[in-house]
Amino acid sequence: MYREQPARRLPATTWQAGTDQPAEHRVLPDGCMDVIWADGTLLIAGPDTTATLATWSAGARFAGLRFDAGRGPALLAVPADEVRDRRVPLAEVWGDDPVRRLAEQVAEASDPVAALENALAARPVDAALADDRLVQAVLAGVRRRASVAEVGEAAGIGERQLLRRCRTVFGYGPKTLARIMRLQDALALARSGTALADAAAEAGYADQPHLARDVRALAGVPLRTLLRQQQS
Repeated sequence: MYREQPARRLPATTWQAGTDQPAEHRVLPDGCMDVIWADGTLLIAGPDTTATLATWSAGARFAGLRFDAGRGPALLAVPADEVRDRRVPLAEVWGDDPVRRLAEQVAEASDPVAALENALAARPVDAALADDRLVQAVLAGVRRRASVAEVGEAAGIGERQLLRRCRTVFGYGPKTLARIMRLQDALALARSGTALADAAAEAGYADQPHLARDVRALAGVPLRTLLRQQQS
């Protein structure tokens, strides 16, 4: 079981998952950070550069918030590059006592994901990690397939500073972010029924083999295998 919907109070998507049988779930890189409640434990899932395999035991239940790309660091009070490709106990960032209280709140709530969202929404934003202009400039540049220099110009900073600040808010530089978002775009098109060659072209790949190579590199499995897994 997996359900998601837009968060009501935060720039995020709320999600719930669970299984009655042992299962594996391939989590693809998406440029986002999550906070996850997993059977009483709270974790930060940093932005991934390649797919990870999550192993779920029978009866496992999860609730989470997936923050929009670039928004997680200010809301979780941790630079994205410090948790890149990692799963980190939230207590390492916030401290033991507040996390223990939050975990108890979520566990006792009739709607765990709403309890998690409300608690996060009540926390002050870390102003040092909030960089709205940069986030907007980078995401807009990625969407229009702009060069790094063009993105830096839109953000009002040079390329070296752009790279440093991108790593802080996204976990990696604009080129890696663009590659990840291009893959997500192509897969979304393919899942909607678009032919693979057309999905590749529309997402910005040179051709379908180019898409297939990126899927191998980022997801770790062949393209058609990945699509079958996502449909099951």
